[in-house]
Amino acid sequence: MRFVKLLGLVVGLSLSTYTQAGTFFGAGASFPKPVYLAWGKAYRAQSDGVLIYTAVGSGKGLAEILAARTDFGASDMPFEIAELNKHGLMQFPTVIGGVVPAVNIKGISEDQLHLDSMALAAIYMGKITRWNDPALVALNPGLNLPNDAISVIHREDKSGATFNLSNYLSKVSPTWKAVLGEGFTVAWKVGMGVAGSEAMAQKIATTNGAIGYLDYADLHRHQLTDVMLKNHEGVFVSASVSSFSAAASAAKWNVANGFYEILTDEPGKESWPITSATFVLVEHTPGVTENLYESLKFFDWAYRNGDQIAIDLNYVPLPDSVADQVRAAWKTQIRSHAGAPVWK
Repeated sequence: MRFVKLLGLVVGLSLSTYTQAGTFFGAGASFPKPVYLAWGKAYRAQSDGVLIYTAVGSGKGLAEILAARTDFGASDMPFEIAELNKHGLMQFPTVIGGVVPAVNIKGISEDQLHLDSMALAAIYMGKITRWNDPALVALNPGLNLPNDAISVIHREDKSGATFNLSNYLSKVSPTWKAVLGEGFTVAWKVGMGVAGSEAMAQKIATTNGAIGYLDYADLHRHQLTDVMLKNHEGVFVSASVSSFSAAASAAKWNVANGFYEILTDEPGKESWPITSATFVLVEHTPGVTENLYESLKFFDWAYRNGDQIAIDLNYVPLPDSVADQVRAAWKTQIRSHAGAPVWK
């Protein structure tokens, strides 16, 4: 039954693929899709394991694992330990990246436009509506900003990118926190909604005056124009593997709190302000033990062999010490219905 339900998520695959030994399934966040697929390709070349990963958004990733329709879910929003325990889940991080505003403004190229948190919040609340608004001119002396309307684009589905953007803006803007708050979705006051990161990238690319947000790997792949953001220390920084690494350097990964860690608005002169980790969700007591074991074998392989693949795709790998904590957590937290550890 689980395989039949998953057919609705995956396109262009034969039924024989689903019954192949060593096949395992993941669904959820679009942010890690490029690295999961690249890891999956390399892993398959070295083993009999076949990953089928469907990027349906973080919210649906949670829904799929809660309904036991996938072997692992993926979310860019971490869950607190009480929520995990309530649903019989554990989570662990896989890679780190960042959510990046992207624009399509005539005459403006990569890293030319400077924004701070107040300007970004004001744009997404509809308080700044033109690119030559005095607040933006003040942040960009000498830059010829056009008198074009700002076309605000946001995600309309349950998105980890929306969570990290709204979490950041809630930290830095009391008005944003009071009016919109944070979550997979928020009550947007302005703009047009799109479903999925691919639709976000396409809409930005084809809309004059657009601003949107997406993970850096997708932005880079679609060759969109990113901006520089003023960080916690008041320094304008570019999105990059190094600025994500700087923001993540003080992370305190802890199995006791379910590896819960949010990396927005971190201190440090080189830190990207909307840095985020992405997480895998698995059941403490899986219905199909063999398939979850295959999933864990895959992530164990990725922790040991996938760093350069991740870096080449503009992600930050986790330190070996964190990977060791994750493996130890698998041994103690994931059990068969008979009580035997799934990972040994």
